[in-house]
Amino acid sequence: MPGKILKGVGGLYEVDLPGKGIYACRARGIFRQKKIRPNVGDEVEIDILSEEEREGSITRIYPRKNSLIRPMVANVDQAVLVFAIHEPEPNYHLLNTFLLMMRRQEIPVLICLNKIDLAGEEETARFTDDYRGSGCEILLCSAEKEQGIEDLRRALMKKTTVLAGPSGVGKSSLLNRIMGQERMETGSVSRKIKRGRHTTRHSELMKVESGTYILDTPGFSSLEIPALEKE
Repeated sequence: MPGKILKGVGGLYEVDLPGKGIYACRARGIFRQKKIRPNVGDEVEIDILSEEEREGSITRIYPRKNSLIRPMVANVDQAVLVFAIHEPEPNYHLLNTFLLMMRRQEIPVLICLNKIDLAGEEETARFTDDYRGSGCEILLCSAEKEQGIEDLRRALMKKTTVLAGPSGVGKSSLLNRIMGQERMETGSVSRKIKRGRHTTRHSELMKVESGTYILDTPGFSSLEIPALEKE
């Protein structure tokens, strides 16, 4: 059956099967022999070994349409870059660098400007005017005041999205608003692969609803773009 890898720890993978739920799976030995490693975000085929224990075996990995190394995730549809208009102040160099990284990989970017309740309309308009020519859609949000949350939720629907941005800009607050303060519960599967409280130290897709996944990334303070000419 076809599914999507949400998380992998120690060779054990959470695979979401549409309409059936999440199964704990190991990859067949042939993948190790060929030095092929399943990745979060991979579309895979599995054989179900036990419905009761919700266990399976990964038998096929479909070709990836793209793959990021940091964070490590495959088959990304878009990236949402979250910055705050205040507290902390926007780091425009970091924002521009991220736009270049995603453009280089041909991954569409949405810019989410959070904490707009801390700024006036004129200040917010200056930001949107500056980045309107970047080719990115700009979403204006306030997790605190629940502004723009529905626009953000609509932008995520039926896509696999990487959510990125510096620490303190409110990514976790936005995620909680989108997901209704609840994380997906996978019962015995969670215990099998030792899922703890949600942290942003590992690549892990969170399922919002069928076909909609979000990968939250660690707050970053610097980025490098290797092998890119200045032109």
